[in-house]
Amino acid sequence: MKIKRTPLIAGIGVLAGSALLAGCSSPAPAGGADASGEVDGSISFQTWSLTPTYQDYLDEAIAAFEEEHPDASVELLDQPGDGYSEKVLSQASTGSLPDVVNLPPDFALPLAQQDMLYDASQATDMEGTYVAGAVEAFRFPGVDGVYGYPWYLGTDVNYWNAEQLDDCGLDSENPPATTTELFDQASIMAENCADSYLMSRLPGIGDFTLEGIEILNEDGTEFVFNTPEAAAIIDRYAEAFENGEMPPSVLSSDYLGNSQLFTQGKVAWTTGTATSIDDFEKNNPSLTGNVVVSPALNISPLYVQGVSVAANSDELATAVAFAEFITNSDNQNAFAHIANVFPSTLGSDEDPYFSEDDGTPSGEARVTAFASLETAEVLQPYVVNDAMKTYLDQQIALAIRGDISGQEALDTSVEKLNDMLARL
Repeated sequence: MKIKRTPLIAGIGVLAGSALLAGCSSPAPAGGADASGEVDGSISFQTWSLTPTYQDYLDEAIAAFEEEHPDASVELLDQPGDGYSEKVLSQASTGSLPDVVNLPPDFALPLAQQDMLYDASQATDMEGTYVAGAVEAFRFPGVDGVYGYPWYLGTDVNYWNAEQLDDCGLDSENPPATTTELFDQASIMAENCADSYLMSRLPGIGDFTLEGIEILNEDGTEFVFNTPEAAAIIDRYAEAFENGEMPPSVLSSDYLGNSQLFTQGKVAWTTGTATSIDDFEKNNPSLTGNVVVSPALNISPLYVQGVSVAANSDELATAVAFAEFITNSDNQNAFAHIANVFPSTLGSDEDPYFSEDDGTPSGEARVTAFASLETAEVLQPYVVNDAMKTYLDQQIALAIRGDISGQEALDTSVEKLNDMLARL
């Protein structure tokens, strides 16, 4: 399922226009600056389209921090959702980045590369505070350190149409848990029910990550996913398409997407967030009580929002203290309750809201999703931009249609994407 970027859940991509930062030198200490000192003075905290919806929460959190540190004050700045990346770029290039700024990892990447963000691992026990995948999301190839405090997270779970599975020779109590099982069960469904489909999506770059295939080399300078193992994945999808295990529409311009097809009862599987079940049942009441929830295949995807500290902050100790405060477990849990997101802190599993099923379909999805965060990973590198993804998708579609082999599709894509990467 394609995840649309919103201020609350960041999708996957790279900050467009990061080349504007090339040649800009950080006007202040780089990521390893000393953050020791008194927590006092005034700092600015910039969020991304969180007011007025979450104004009360933010005001209360800021007031609690100021009560804990009477000599410090925090000015809240909120930027509109549209054009936020350009706003951050402008602030960074003019040396006016707020002291603490709401950034997903892809927005933080070019700033970290230009030494404009503070290395949070210099002051904070990141691995002892936040889930591993969220910390890893703020580590970037070729840049030592961690350049963001994980704030709130998202992930996907699997949704299965139990009636379709059972009617077509499968077991709704044991849906596929891996990509291999998905292919196997899709074949069984196609044999037993000619007009029903288990699969209704084409593979993308994240599918290679699911199978343990490296996307980039170690220093992040070249794509290396054109391996025989990756080609075999593409060829397996092509085989499934040829055998009628996927609807023909997946290669047409009027393809609705597997989420919409699932809602319409035309396919038996989709992915979605923990709250997607509510929409499925609202838009198609016949799905009520007929949807099985399970963790994502192989590896759960991880979508990360965070806050970063400007390396040139005049009140670095205060900025770091506030970043730690706004992302502590109490504050994250409180925010996640009202925003339908997940906390990134290790101690959040003590909150029954995330760890105990309340008996509702959305409650089951929430607990399933939250449990998967312990091992969830970002599946697509942040250097992959929309142009790269579009080109790769086009080559994969040619291979699925049978015009070229999976290996040809990947060799051509890697050559093209490496040329694009070199121009960034």
